[in-house]
Amino acid sequence: MSNITVRIPDSLKSDLQRLSEAEHKPVSDLVRDSLRRYVAVQRFRQLRSKSLPYAEAQGILTDEDVFDTIS
Repeated sequence: MSNITVRIPDSLKSDLQRLSEAEHKPVSDLVRDSLRRYVAVQRFRQLRSKSLPYAEAQGILTDEDVFDTIS
């Protein structure tokens, strides 16, 4: 595992510390989980933007269209 140094405002550090205590998890676990989720959302958005033109060309414009197509 690698280390990374990030500068954050004192208020965010305090919030993380409170969450850490409330959830009984180390701050590093909270930050790692948050970054993992952020990366996953960004990957999803990239894939969505690449596939959107193909879906629109087939008339798939809404979530309901997707569910109807795969059902």
